[in-house]
Amino acid sequence: MIRTVLRWMIAVPLVLGASTVQAETDDAFLKWLDALRVEARTKGISDTTLYRSLVDVKPIPRIIELDRKQPESTITFAQYQKRIVSQTRIKNGRARLAQHRDLLEKVGAEFGVQPRFIVALWGIETNFGQFTGGFPVINALATLAYDGRRSKYFRGELFNALRIIEQGHIEPSEMKGSWAGAMGQSQFMPSSFLSFAHDYDGDGAKDIWNTQSDVFASAANYLKGVGWRDDITWGRKVRLPAGFDAEQASLDIIKPISEWQALGIRRDDGSDLPTRDIRASVILPGGEAGPAYIVYDNYRAILRWNRSHYFAMAVGQLSDRIAGR
Repeated sequence: MIRTVLRWMIAVPLVLGASTVQAETDDAFLKWLDALRVEARTKGISDTTLYRSLVDVKPIPRIIELDRKQPESTITFAQYQKRIVSQTRIKNGRARLAQHRDLLEKVGAEFGVQPRFIVALWGIETNFGQFTGGFPVINALATLAYDGRRSKYFRGELFNALRIIEQGHIEPSEMKGSWAGAMGQSQFMPSSFLSFAHDYDGDGAKDIWNTQSDVFASAANYLKGVGWRDDITWGRKVRLPAGFDAEQASLDIIKPISEWQALGIRRDDGSDLPTRDIRASVILPGGEAGPAYIVYDNYRAILRWNRSHYFAMAVGQLSDRIAGR
């Protein structure tokens, strides 16, 4: 009995201490939120939007955990391509292209983007709209803005998300996305939404969550906005000549295709490179022991979507497979 009492006496301060820490944390967040509201008003966000969007906002510990524990990637280029450009995704991509062909061709013609690239991005980002993320975006961005590690960036994205709600594109409760705030079937951050989301069906809302025409048009508008050309592809796999200087394999080195041809570079099957003298670079995304590719300006546009050679190469490869190339 005495031991029980002693254990209880020892435990009480610990429990009260934890409660005090939590209360202090909650109080600090509420003060931070009040200051955020003041700044939001100076940016044109109405009190109505602030109330609807922030009334129940609180930090989400799971988001901080995910942000802190992002594992260092040890996957190889070959493993990534095999996983992302899988036979299942290729099959599903071809099915989606056929299912939405009329709409995709219309969107593609209007924005100057080949439909196969729209479908490839859609497939890689959210598995054709199946996995768009279940986190409330306002809550997620508020958590990351308050956290402090990258607070400036996420504070800006939080204001952008509030602008999207202010403009009437979506209800706060329906604004769902990844733990880092990427939204909808195209996984746009709020800043990308404001720059490139497109109301293709003309209903007054840029709905990248549920309206297929808006999803496709928004992705195409993004690519168009970062310099996409529909008269060229992304690139192709090539063979390098013996003794090729690996330092020449860089996006910083741009030559006409004819110059790469003169240096001995050929298509993967050994045939000549295309005769069009467009700007091109040679890259080795898997390192010097991996495959070589010659890439064009459209590849650079994909990198504006996601600054990863693994990702950009997967988009190019999947788009080719979807088209049966």
